[in-house]
Amino acid sequence: MYDVIALGELLIDFAAKETDSDGYPTMKANPGGAPGNFLAALNKYGAKTAFLGKVGDDAFGKLLLKTFEKAGIETKGIVTDPSVFTTLAFVTFSPEGDRSFSFARKPGADTRLSFEEIDLTMIDEASVFHFGTLSLTDDPVRTATKKCVEYAKRQGKLITFDPNLRLPLWETPDAAKEQILWGLAHADVVKISDEEVEFLWGITDEKEAAKKLLDEFGIRLAMITMGPKGAYLANQNGAAYAKCPEVKPIDTTGAGDIFGGSAVSRLLKNGKAPEELSTEELGFIGQFACTAASISTTQSGGIPSIPEEAAVLDRM
Repeated sequence: MYDVIALGELLIDFAAKETDSDGYPTMKANPGGAPGNFLAALNKYGAKTAFLGKVGDDAFGKLLLKTFEKAGIETKGIVTDPSVFTTLAFVTFSPEGDRSFSFARKPGADTRLSFEEIDLTMIDEASVFHFGTLSLTDDPVRTATKKCVEYAKRQGKLITFDPNLRLPLWETPDAAKEQILWGLAHADVVKISDEEVEFLWGITDEKEAAKKLLDEFGIRLAMITMGPKGAYLANQNGAAYAKCPEVKPIDTTGAGDIFGGSAVSRLLKNGKAPEELSTEELGFIGQFACTAASISTTQSGGIPSIPEEAAVLDRM
């Protein structure tokens, strides 16, 4: 049995560490992909998790499998395909630590996962099904994702969703909006950034955004992240702000994913349905997630940067 199973992209993040006098960056390879970072945070904080996805039969695919196994994530649902390369992402940073992305994914192995390759019994064995939109950019993985989400809903699983908008991977902004809106229409718990909210609806007020998610999409728990300013969590029972502790960030890669995984880990430990959480409980979940995500930015990479639970609780 699994607490959470996720379907999505596995990739290698190449992060620029330094640049020489000619402007050429030195890149460090880190295992990544938003759903993997999300699951690794859950594992770190006591949950049992599994992954559905595809990698190439290459050095990077093997590195990802090894990394997931080390993190405690069940990998039997990850298909290895010798005909395509593992997806690569190249991340560069501004002086403020903000990221920009480019991808080697035409196609990448993650986009080639078909529904027929998925073991549905693994979804049967999970309590929560998680997905994002990078698995909605291209077929066959788009069809596989949608069929799995619909299957999980029929089985009564809690559906969690993180849009994780990466515009360079979409043909048009409207195509991205269409798939994000599909995800929102099928989700119970949503982690979405203030930038993604503004992209979708032009809304810049987190309370207005949360109300839209709860009332128009039937979301049971909305978590709106606001970078270093913290997060706003809301259900139909209440709402709470959470603040980020002051840190000196060196790499924000995976911070949003770690927020999401950390928040869902506390939701599972709480045991209540998302819509039943009190304002105080929403605040604790948000504070734990903000603290874990903030601490992670003081280390490089996604999965390797997830802090220990004791370190998070000490900073709250």
